[in-house]
This record gives sequence, structure tokens and C-alpha cells, in this order.
Amino acid sequence: MNGRPSVRRGRSAVVLVSGGVESAALLSSSDRSVRLHPLYVRCGLRWEAAELHWLRRLLGAVSSARVAPLTLADLPVAQLYAGHWSLGSGPVPGTRTLDRAVHLPARNLLLASVAAAHAERCRAGELWIGTLASNPFGDASTGFFRALSAAASAAVGRRLRITRPLIGSDKAAILRRLDRAGAPHELSFSCIDPRGYLHCGRCNKCAERAKAYAEAGLADPTVYAWGSRR
Repeated sequence: MNGRPSVRRGRSAVVLVSGGVESAALLSSSDRSVRLHPLYVRCGLRWEAAELHWLRRLLGAVSSARVAPLTLADLPVAQLYAGHWSLGSGPVPGTRTLDRAVHLPARNLLLASVAAAHAERCRAGELWIGTLASNPFGDASTGFFRALSAAASAAVGRRLRITRPLIGSDKAAILRRLDRAGAPHELSFSCIDPRGYLHCGRCNKCAERAKAYAEAGLADPTVYAWGSRR
């Protein structure tokens, strides 16, 4: 599997986007036969203002007739995630933390529910989520997505195929592919503790980003607020 989305001609897909490297890959798909409907779900998390800033720049760079305007949907999680670091309570997981430290409870389930409703509004037949195989959480597993597709299809009353087009690739491979294609991966955003619109350089996600660039053999174009990724 090459990690690129593949759908039948004439189909359309809702693309859950956050502005990260995976979003850049989904939005830069080489399959020109599919109409893309990017969707960003605002939950009130600490990084969203910066994320949206870079997502809009990314969308401007990949703009084409097949990419619909960005849709914003609001799903506040302040009560559900009360006391969680993602809302500004407590320290953000740093560069030496395990991936499990950045867990957001049931996030894919919450986002996919909103996206399924949007897919019905758009009459889209697919929902793309940029989950990678390295994601360690239960709501990123094959079994979860199989059940989610069935549940979403039942909810909208027709077949809605939820796919993970990038599941066969790691972040470094995605970066190499984007770089070869001339896609604007430098406009992606990955930080969970931004300083203004800049990557902090000291969080778990900044470390993951820097590692992926190193593994891809590419110069990291990211401007880090503190100039280090310790």
C-alpha cells in the first residue's frame, strides 16, 4: 500500500483535518477523481488557534477546484475533559514522554461522529482520517474503524466508508512523498503547546515532528519558538 487515498471516480470524501503532516498528505492526494470536503472540529483545546492559522495557509497552498472550502464545526469538550492538560490544566507532555501521554479520550469517536453528520450533508461516500499505524490508542485500531464504519452507515442510512488512507505509511515516509511531490509540508503544524503561531520545540509532538524529518533525511523547515527540541 502506498499510503495514498484511492476512491472510485465521481466519489467525494469528507477529510478530517488538523493541519498536521497527515492532513497535508490527505489534501495533496494525487487522486484527482475525488471531491474533498475538509472539516476541522473545534473542541476548545489549547493549540487550536495556531493549528487553524497553519491549516488555512496549507489549504491556500493546495487550493484547487476539487477541494471544497473548509468547514468548521464546534464540539466543546471542556466538561468532558475537565482538568486535562489539553485544556490548559497542568504541564504538557514533553519530548521524553511516551506517545500514550498525549491521549485524548475517545477523540476519534467524537470527531468521526461530527464528520459522519457532515458527510450526510455533503452526500459524501467516504470519510478519510489520517491515522497512522504507530497510533497506540484503542480508537485507532482496525477493529474500531470497522465497527465505526458500520455504526456511521447505520446512523446515516446508507453506506459510509471510513478509511485510513495513510495506515501503511509512517510519518517519515509521508514527508518524503510530500517533498518529492513538491507539496507544502512546511506549512503543516504539529505542536500541542504553541507559542503564538510557532511550534514550541519542547512538547511530545514537536519531538515527533523533528524525529520524522530526521528519519526522512530532510532538513526540518520548522521554526521552533525556543530553538531546541530537548
